[in-house]
Amino acid sequence: MEAITALLSKTKTNMAEHIARLERDLSTIRTGRASAGLLENIRVDYYGTPTPIKQMAMINILDAKTLEVQPWDISSLKDIDTALQKADLGASPVNDGKVIRITLPSMTEDRRKQLAKNISKMSEDFKVSVRNERRDVLEKLKKAQKAGEITEDDLKRYEGDVQKATDASIAQIEQVIKKKEDEIMKI
Repeated sequence: MEAITALLSKTKTNMAEHIARLERDLSTIRTGRASAGLLENIRVDYYGTPTPIKQMAMINILDAKTLEVQPWDISSLKDIDTALQKADLGASPVNDGKVIRITLPSMTEDRRKQLAKNISKMSEDFKVSVRNERRDVLEKLKKAQKAGEITEDDLKRYEGDVQKATDASIAQIEQVIKKKEDEIMKI
């Protein structure tokens, strides 16, 4: 019985991790405003090691359209500039010798719609991940019932608990996606 409780708990944790990963992934998608999250996944070749830009520099938001990257080690400025150029942010980084400023252009209506479509596809991928968690735990519960570890009534109750967790996770994914789509479509 304790093993089943641990299994259900682990499944709920895994579902929550899928939602957290979705939120992290969405933070790197550009909305109408500048955000440090846009640079989250950019890696800089620093002495032969791919290093996250946030570990090498302070990222400031100067205004709604401008980011400033100020490296802690000024000798890495050229490497950071190169990585930002390769990142294809849709804006040209400007290196003044001390900091790099990135001014983001306004997004077009077509670009907003394309991003919303991409986010919608992303949401489906995460919903499938949550459903796969449900499928896996239900298979384990059915095996436990066949092995005589739990009764058929317990199986039905656990299946209901798993379904409630799945429904809650999918609703949360839809809520996160809706919020991001609203941010993108806002001018």
